[in-house]
Amino acid sequence: MATLFVDKIDPQSGTSLEIGSSGDTITIPSGATITNNGTQTGFGGTNTPAFKANMSGAQSFSQNASFKVDFDTEVFDTDSAYDPSTNQRFTIPSGKAGKYYIHGKIFYGDIASTDAYQYVSIYKNGSEFSRGQRRTVGTTGRDATVSVSEILNLSVGDYLEIYGKTNAGSGSLTGDAPLAVFEGYKLVE
Repeated sequence: MATLFVDKIDPQSGTSLEIGSSGDTITIPSGATITNNGTQTGFGGTNTPAFKANMSGAQSFSQNASFKVDFDTEVFDTDSAYDPSTNQRFTIPSGKAGKYYIHGKIFYGDIASTDAYQYVSIYKNGSEFSRGQRRTVGTTGRDATVSVSEILNLSVGDYLEIYGKTNAGSGSLTGDAPLAVFEGYKLVE
């Protein structure tokens, strides 16, 4: 093996430079640093699909009954995988199986009990997968923000929804965007 010592390599045509050929392995030795001051392609990856949805308004609920949270307003949806109008669910699109970070947050306003539990759950394919919980104790009329986050290994066609539940009587969720969100993205593997 020969060693070539140079400070700069420019392509002869001035447009592109190719190092090695198909099937070759290019090795960067331990301790070396690659600095990128231009545009990179084909490295790393992207955190897509990615989505974020909010509620367009308040949502009523009943005591001790699980209810799907109505995240009916898309903030963004990179792969058109979130359905805000019919199912309020995120479905893993074709070719996008893998690990996903998912987060849900809801806001229970004016809780009608002095000792109450509030839940928010991630449902996968119609069944509860993960739950966040908060307990409020004291006077009635208190508020509670409850959230849940999870990393899930998902297959094409799996779908995710956010559900809530409380033992604090009937009431409503506040739909203000900062207080209620359903979001997620695929992790780069």
